[in-house]
Amino acid sequence: MTQVVSISSLKGGVGKTSVTLGLASAAAVRGLNTLVVDLDPHGDASTGLAVSTHTSEGADAAAVLRSPRKKAIGSARVPAGWRWDPAAGPRPRLDVIVGSSGSVAFDHLPATRKNLSRLRSALSATEDYDLVLIDCPPTLNTLTMIAWAASQKVLAVAEPSLFSVAGTERTMRAIARFESENEFKVEAASVVVNKVQEGSAEHRYRIEEMKGMFGRLVVSPTISDDSLWQQIQGSASPVHAWTDYRAAETMAEAFDTILKGLVAG
Repeated sequence: MTQVVSISSLKGGVGKTSVTLGLASAAAVRGLNTLVVDLDPHGDASTGLAVSTHTSEGADAAAVLRSPRKKAIGSARVPAGWRWDPAAGPRPRLDVIVGSSGSVAFDHLPATRKNLSRLRSALSATEDYDLVLIDCPPTLNTLTMIAWAASQKVLAVAEPSLFSVAGTERTMRAIARFESENEFKVEAASVVVNKVQEGSAEHRYRIEEMKGMFGRLVVSPTISDDSLWQQIQGSASPVHAWTDYRAAETMAEAFDTILKGLVAG
């Protein structure tokens, strides 16, 4: 059965797309057939996966939402452009539904069952993937609810700051409200803390604050605020295939552990 996970945050700048890319890299190394659905109209996940956001009509996220017919995913998906070292084994299947500014048209539609089911219907027609990762926009409009309606799990991304803690609380409340107001149910929601500076007393305080608020929903490990991550993303490379893997190993292992928790069960 395909596991569908939404990567969400109702606050911008916390590294939601970075977490999506790290999980996609971990999934590829694990040999999972993976699809990344870029629902953020900015298309940053597509760019990070080395895929052009200038696609032909009918080959992006907006096209899938506009016509979630049986072959919508097959018609719109494109392979990720990440370079992969043959020594690491067979090239994994990692496809992308490219982000599109046209998706904005769906962000303010009424949250009716028909509208919320658009992506769910499209994904239900394909059995090609073990894992689907949905990079959501950093807002609570219809696009994000379309993603949640298609997902078994939601991973809320936070950073250890006062404003992000408040934003994460809004995200978790929004998930509960979404379930109470719709027939769609999210099986599990959890929080990953990103951009952590290990020596920061403020960061330690905020992490403990989140653990006090959300308990076991805060996943371990946290993801460090490492300048190397910027280099990896800037080169549109997977963290697990970085040229100096020893430098990126701790970060890669963190994503491996988080992914293991997401695909379990």
